[in-house]
Amino acid sequence: MLGTIPKPLDETQRENIFHTRCLINNILCSMIIDRASCANVASTRVVEKLGLPTISHTQPYKLQLLSEKGEIMVNKLVLITFSIGKYKDDVLCDVVPMEATHILLGRPWQYDRQALHDGLTNKMSFNFQGHKVILKPLSPKEVHEDQIKMKKKRENEKDKERKDKPGHNISPYTTKTIMLTRVDLQTAPTRCSSSLSFSLLNKSQYLTYWTKKLWDEI
Repeated sequence: MLGTIPKPLDETQRENIFHTRCLINNILCSMIIDRASCANVASTRVVEKLGLPTISHTQPYKLQLLSEKGEIMVNKLVLITFSIGKYKDDVLCDVVPMEATHILLGRPWQYDRQALHDGLTNKMSFNFQGHKVILKPLSPKEVHEDQIKMKKKRENEKDKERKDKPGHNISPYTTKTIMLTRVDLQTAPTRCSSSLSFSLLNKSQYLTYWTKKLWDEI
C-alpha cells in the first residue's frame, strides 16, 4: 500500500512575501513587509498583550474581513517602536484584528524609507540615518514554524477562555443535588459515582529563549 509522501518546503523565496522577526518592548514579534498593503498595521493582539497606548484614528474607515467578524471599524492608531538587529525605527500603525502576523509594514513604510525590494533574494534595502540597511527574510521553514507556534498559542487561549466560562469552573467544594424518594427497606440505595479527568499540555523544552518569549507573551 502506497503512502502519501509529504511535499518538502521550497526553500527559495519565489512564493514568499517578506517575513521577519522584530523586537517590541524586548519581546519577539512576527513582521511582514508587503507593498501591496496600503496601510501599516498592528494586530489588536500585540497592542493588548504589550499594553501599548492607542490614539483615535484621524481618518477612521470600515474594513471588510474574510472571517465571521465581517465588517469592522478601524478607528485606532498605535505608535510602534521596533528593532531588527541594529535597525531601530518608529511607525504609526492602524490597529486591526489580524492573525497572519503581529506587524504589517505596507506601502507607507516603503515609501517613507524609500526601501528597495530585490525580487530574487526577497531582501529589503534602504538608507536610514546615514547607514545602509539590508533586511533579510526568514526562510520558508522558519516562517512555517512561526505560523504553527502562533496558531497553537491562539488555540490554547481559546481553550482556556472556554474553560473559564461559567459551568466550566471547578469549585474546591463539591456540591451535590440529592433527590429524596421512598424506597423499599430491602432495596440497597443506589450508589453515585463521578470522575474527573484532566490532561496537561507540555511545552517543548527545546525552544530558544526568544522564540519561547514569543510563545509565552504573544
